[in-house]
Amino acid sequence: DPFLKIRVDDCGKTKGCFRYGKPGCNAETCDYFLSYRRIGADVEFELSADTDGWVAVGFSSDKKMGGDDVMACVHDDNGRVRIQHFYNVGQWAKEIQRNPARDEEGVFENNRVTCRFKRPVYVPREETIVDLHLSWYYLFAWGPAIQGSITRHDIDSPPVSERVVSIYKYEDIFMPSAAYQTFSSPFCLLLIVALTFYLLMGTP
Repeated sequence: DPFLKIRVDDCGKTKGCFRYGKPGCNAETCDYFLSYRRIGADVEFELSADTDGWVAVGFSSDKKMGGDDVMACVHDDNGRVRIQHFYNVGQWAKEIQRNPARDEEGVFENNRVTCRFKRPVYVPREETIVDLHLSWYYLFAWGPAIQGSITRHDIDSPPVSERVVSIYKYEDIFMPSAAYQTFSSPFCLLLIVALTFYLLMGTP
Protein backbone atom coordinates (compact mmCIF):
# COMPACT_ATOMS: atom_id res chain seq x y z
CA ASP A 1 0.00 0.00 0.00
CA PRO A 2 1.20 3.55 -0.65
CA PHE A 3 2.56 5.39 2.38
CA LEU A 4 -0.06 7.74 3.80
CA LYS A 5 1.46 11.22 4.00
CA ILE A 6 2.01 12.73 7.43
CA ARG A 7 -0.59 15.36 8.29
CA VAL A 8 0.60 18.48 10.09
CA ASP A 9 -2.77 20.20 10.50
CA ASP A 10 -3.40 17.78 13.38
CA CYS A 11 -0.32 18.98 15.25
CA GLY A 12 -1.15 20.37 18.68
CA LYS A 13 -4.70 19.00 18.42
CA THR A 14 -4.84 15.23 18.07
CA LYS A 15 -1.10 14.62 18.15
CA GLY A 16 2.07 16.25 19.40
CA CYS A 17 4.70 17.45 16.93
CA PHE A 18 8.27 18.65 16.86
CA ARG A 19 9.58 20.51 13.82
CA TYR A 20 13.24 21.40 13.34
CA GLY A 21 14.33 23.53 10.41
CA LYS A 22 12.94 26.48 8.49
CA PRO A 23 10.04 28.43 10.04
CA GLY A 24 6.71 27.14 8.75
CA CYS A 25 8.17 23.82 7.57
CA ASN A 26 6.11 20.63 7.49
CA ALA A 27 6.77 16.89 7.54
CA GLU A 28 8.13 17.04 3.98
CA THR A 29 10.28 20.16 4.30
CA CYS A 30 11.62 20.25 7.88
CA ASP A 31 15.18 19.10 8.45
CA TYR A 32 13.60 16.81 11.06
CA PHE A 33 10.00 16.10 11.98
CA LEU A 34 8.41 13.92 14.68
CA SER A 35 4.83 13.38 15.78
CA TYR A 36 3.30 11.20 18.50
CA ARG A 37 -0.25 10.29 19.51
CA ARG A 38 -1.87 7.75 21.77
CA ILE A 39 -3.93 5.00 20.14
CA GLY A 40 -5.35 2.69 22.79
CA ALA A 41 -2.49 0.98 24.59
CA ASP A 42 0.03 2.18 21.98
CA VAL A 43 1.79 5.36 20.95
CA GLU A 44 2.07 5.99 17.23
CA PHE A 45 5.19 7.80 16.07
CA GLU A 46 5.83 9.44 12.71
CA LEU A 47 9.37 10.48 11.80
CA SER A 48 10.85 12.19 8.76
CA ALA A 49 14.21 13.78 8.00
CA ASP A 50 16.17 15.22 5.13
CA THR A 51 18.56 12.29 4.76
CA ASP A 52 19.14 9.17 2.68
CA GLY A 53 20.22 7.14 5.72
CA TRP A 54 18.31 7.10 8.99
CA VAL A 55 16.09 9.16 11.29
CA ALA A 56 15.61 8.44 15.00
CA VAL A 57 14.13 9.53 18.29
CA GLY A 58 15.69 8.79 21.66
CA PHE A 59 13.99 8.75 25.07
CA SER A 60 16.32 10.03 27.77
CA SER A 61 16.27 10.97 31.44
CA ASP A 62 18.50 13.95 30.63
CA LYS A 63 19.51 16.00 27.61
CA LYS A 64 22.67 14.03 26.94
CA MET A 65 23.35 10.98 24.81
CA GLY A 66 23.99 7.84 26.83
CA GLY A 67 21.71 5.25 28.43
CA ASP A 68 18.88 6.07 26.03
CA ASP A 69 16.11 4.00 24.42
CA VAL A 70 16.24 4.78 20.68
CA MET A 71 13.89 3.97 17.81
CA ALA A 72 15.38 4.46 14.34
CA CYS A 73 14.03 4.18 10.81
CA VAL A 74 16.84 2.99 8.56
CA HIS A 75 16.99 3.08 4.77
CA ASP A 76 18.84 -0.02 3.52
CA ASP A 77 20.54 -0.82 0.22
CA ASN A 78 17.41 -2.55 -1.08
CA GLY A 79 15.42 0.67 -0.84
CA ARG A 80 13.41 -0.46 2.18
CA VAL A 81 12.96 1.48 5.41
CA ARG A 82 13.24 -0.73 8.48
CA ILE A 83 12.40 0.22 12.07
CA GLN A 84 15.17 -0.80 14.48
CA HIS A 85 15.64 -0.55 18.23
CA PHE A 86 18.88 0.71 19.76
CA TYR A 87 20.29 1.49 23.19
CA ASN A 88 22.90 4.22 23.52
CA VAL A 89 25.98 3.04 25.35
CA GLY A 90 27.89 6.29 25.77
CA GLN A 91 28.23 7.72 22.26
CA TRP A 92 27.68 4.35 20.61
CA ALA A 93 24.29 3.00 19.52
CA LYS A 94 23.94 -0.74 20.14
CA GLU A 95 21.15 -2.52 18.29
CA ILE A 96 18.79 -4.42 20.57
CA GLN A 97 17.12 -7.53 19.18
CA ARG A 98 14.00 -7.02 21.27
CA ASN A 99 12.10 -4.49 19.17
CA PRO A 100 8.87 -3.03 20.62
CA ALA A 101 7.76 -1.56 17.26
CA ARG A 102 4.74 -2.88 15.40
CA ASP A 103 2.54 -1.81 12.49
CA GLU A 104 5.71 -0.56 10.82
CA GLU A 105 5.80 1.27 7.53
CA GLY A 106 8.35 3.49 5.88
CA VAL A 107 9.35 5.07 2.59
CA PHE A 108 12.35 6.77 0.99
CA GLU A 109 11.28 9.53 -1.39
CA ASN A 110 12.71 12.88 -2.46
CA ASN A 111 15.88 12.15 -0.52
CA ARG A 112 13.90 11.81 2.72
CA VAL A 113 13.45 8.90 5.10
CA THR A 114 9.90 8.82 6.48
CA CYS A 115 8.31 6.18 8.70
CA ARG A 116 5.41 5.37 10.99
CA PHE A 117 5.17 2.75 13.74
CA LYS A 118 3.52 1.99 17.07
CA ARG A 119 4.98 0.81 20.34
CA PRO A 120 3.29 -0.01 23.67
CA VAL A 121 2.84 2.67 26.31
CA TYR A 122 3.63 0.17 29.08
CA VAL A 123 6.33 -2.49 28.93
CA PRO A 124 7.61 -5.03 31.46
CA ARG A 125 10.57 -3.66 33.39
CA GLU A 126 13.43 -3.60 30.91
CA GLU A 127 16.55 -1.44 30.97
CA THR A 128 16.60 -0.80 27.22
CA ILE A 129 12.87 -0.05 26.76
CA VAL A 130 11.31 2.83 28.69
CA ASP A 131 7.70 3.21 29.81
CA LEU A 132 6.19 5.94 27.68
CA HIS A 133 3.56 6.85 30.26
CA LEU A 134 6.45 8.56 32.06
CA SER A 135 7.88 11.81 30.72
CA TRP A 136 11.26 11.84 28.97
CA TYR A 137 13.49 14.23 27.11
CA TYR A 138 13.29 13.48 23.40
CA LEU A 139 16.55 13.36 21.46
CA PHE A 140 16.26 13.99 17.72
CA ALA A 141 18.86 12.68 15.29
CA TRP A 142 19.39 11.69 11.67
CA GLY A 143 22.34 10.82 9.46
CA PRO A 144 23.81 8.59 6.77
CA ALA A 145 23.79 4.81 6.64
CA ILE A 146 26.24 2.39 5.04
CA GLN A 147 24.73 -0.86 3.76
CA GLY A 148 21.77 -0.41 6.10
CA SER A 149 23.93 0.32 9.18
CA ILE A 150 23.65 3.72 10.85
CA THR A 151 26.69 5.98 11.11
CA ARG A 152 27.33 9.22 13.00
CA HIS A 153 24.51 11.77 12.96
CA ASP A 154 24.65 14.71 10.57
CA ILE A 155 25.17 17.55 13.07
CA ASP A 156 27.51 17.77 16.06
CA SER A 157 24.79 18.77 18.54
CA PRO A 158 21.47 17.22 17.52
CA PRO A 159 18.36 19.01 18.82
CA VAL A 160 16.78 17.99 22.12
CA SER A 161 13.36 18.83 23.54
CA GLU A 162 13.59 21.84 25.85
CA ARG A 163 11.71 19.98 28.59
CA VAL A 164 10.45 16.47 29.26
CA VAL A 165 7.68 15.32 26.94
CA SER A 166 4.40 13.77 28.08
CA ILE A 167 2.46 11.62 25.63
CA TYR A 168 -0.67 12.91 27.34
CA LYS A 169 -0.05 16.48 26.21
CA TYR A 170 -0.18 17.44 22.54
CA GLU A 171 1.87 20.45 21.52
CA ASP A 172 3.19 21.74 18.20
CA ILE A 173 6.76 22.79 18.90
CA PHE A 174 9.03 24.47 16.38
CA MET A 175 12.81 24.57 16.81
CA PRO A 176 14.76 26.69 14.31
CA SER A 177 17.81 25.04 12.79
CA ALA A 178 21.20 26.74 13.06
CA ALA A 179 20.65 28.62 9.80
CA TYR A 180 17.56 30.32 11.23
CA GLN A 181 18.65 31.08 14.80
CA THR A 182 21.68 33.24 14.01
CA PHE A 183 19.91 36.54 14.58
CA SER A 184 17.61 35.40 17.36
CA SER A 185 20.14 35.27 20.20
CA PRO A 186 20.39 38.29 22.57
CA PHE A 187 24.09 38.68 21.76
CA CYS A 188 23.46 38.90 18.00
CA LEU A 189 20.63 41.37 18.51
CA LEU A 190 22.86 43.52 20.69
CA LEU A 191 25.60 43.36 18.04
CA ILE A 192 23.16 44.45 15.33
CA VAL A 193 21.98 47.40 17.45
CA ALA A 194 25.59 48.44 18.13
CA LEU A 195 26.56 48.24 14.45
CA THR A 196 23.47 50.19 13.42
CA PHE A 197 24.24 52.92 15.96
CA TYR A 198 27.85 53.06 14.77
CA LEU A 199 26.83 53.42 11.11
CA LEU A 200 24.22 56.07 11.87
CA MET A 201 26.57 58.15 14.04
CA GLY A 202 29.51 57.82 11.68
CA THR A 203 33.16 57.76 12.56
CA PRO A 204 34.90 60.77 14.13
